[in-house]
Amino acid sequence: MSNTRFSNLDLPQSMLANLDSLGYQHMTAIQEQALPELLAGKDLIAKAKTGSGKTAVFGIGTLLKLNIRNFATQSLVLCPTRELATQVANELRKLARFTENVKILTLCGGQSIGPQIGSLEHGAHIVVGTPGRIKDHLRKKTLRLEQVHTVVLDEADRMLDMGFADDIRDIISHAPSKRQTLLFSATYPKSIAKLSADILVNPVTVEVESTHSQNQIEQYFFEINKENKLNNLTDIMSNYQPEFAVIFCNMKQTCNDVQQHLKAMGYSARAIHGDLEQRERDQVLMQFANRSCSFLIATDVAARGLDIDELPCVINYDITRDAEVHTHRIGRTGRAGKQGIALNLYQPSEAYKVAAIEAYLNTEFTVSPLPRPKEDFVPSKPPMTTLSIAGGKKDKVRPGDILGALTGDAGIDGSQVGKINVLDYVAYVAVDSSVARSAVERLNKGKIKGRKFNTRRL
Repeated sequence: MSNTRFSNLDLPQSMLANLDSLGYQHMTAIQEQALPELLAGKDLIAKAKTGSGKTAVFGIGTLLKLNIRNFATQSLVLCPTRELATQVANELRKLARFTENVKILTLCGGQSIGPQIGSLEHGAHIVVGTPGRIKDHLRKKTLRLEQVHTVVLDEADRMLDMGFADDIRDIISHAPSKRQTLLFSATYPKSIAKLSADILVNPVTVEVESTHSQNQIEQYFFEINKENKLNNLTDIMSNYQPEFAVIFCNMKQTCNDVQQHLKAMGYSARAIHGDLEQRERDQVLMQFANRSCSFLIATDVAARGLDIDELPCVINYDITRDAEVHTHRIGRTGRAGKQGIALNLYQPSEAYKVAAIEAYLNTEFTVSPLPRPKEDFVPSKPPMTTLSIAGGKKDKVRPGDILGALTGDAGIDGSQVGKINVLDYVAYVAVDSSVARSAVERLNKGKIKGRKFNTRRL
């Protein structure tokens, strides 16, 4: 965090007041360097890690340029995954509170295209989506980009890794040549340089430190044998006892193997990878964010866009051969000045991967001794339980309605209610696990906004 305040920028007072209410007083490094260039109307290449505050950079710039009376799409944000697109759209909605009637629409695969077409018919100022689904709408002519003045590529490196280079070029060809293009990428391989040359005009390049301070994240490396790897994992977990953590694996099958082992040992663990249906992925991510699941086991692609506040620990069950990917993995902990730990398992044949990480971070790691199993250790249960309510935005259900039903008819204390997420046709609410059963029973007997909605535990 820098000492430069947002109030130093020439921003409307209403926007500054909203930023202040969101806790944005001082800029992050990327915000301090990129915002003046962006507000000057320049194309931008920004190299910054996840959690650096980049969404606020393009969010502020985009919102200031909107003509609210014009319901044509004026800004397009492309993201690699639905999870990241949803996260970005939610952040943009918060940033847009300084003004009224800003319509932000998320267009992603894994959900029915019909309701999306209906929403587009009513217009949207900002569209956030994944390349595949955006192309679907362009092909059907249900989305038009002729009035787009800002195009944002968020996590461009990941989109290229997923094979979206041609799709991105095709999508951008539908937007005016006179536009502002903003490219954000954690890494800058040759493929990004080529894409930038094709779609940006005289861009300004901004780069902030992509590695984390070793003071923020304490790393431990354990040399293990393949045959005992799963047991070694739970021995390590029982000794370090993280309350919750993301566990990274390199393969989808490994995610399932680790989940089965952890559940057999009494841990609250869910796996997320590309083979899950989108609804299942959403629910798993929701449970982890709500603290109703303690351990999320994921591949790099599945975890991309995951943004969990105050994640205390990252576990690399499989160490990656790419030192920069390792840095982004562990960068999910130790954020905002808080301490975090990274527990890394590797086989003797993978020592070269550790050496690559040491070279990249310009440091040396001491191999930690494998801890002995704790025979009497019992994993703690997650503090919250997520409830699924069969009603959402399309039913005019709002977070306040759910909170009111829980604290009114259901008799739950407000301090026992956690995050509430209302989607189009379903809502999720986290409640203290001690009151989960009574909350389900009372919600099913009672009403929300005068209507009955079926409620169940995830």
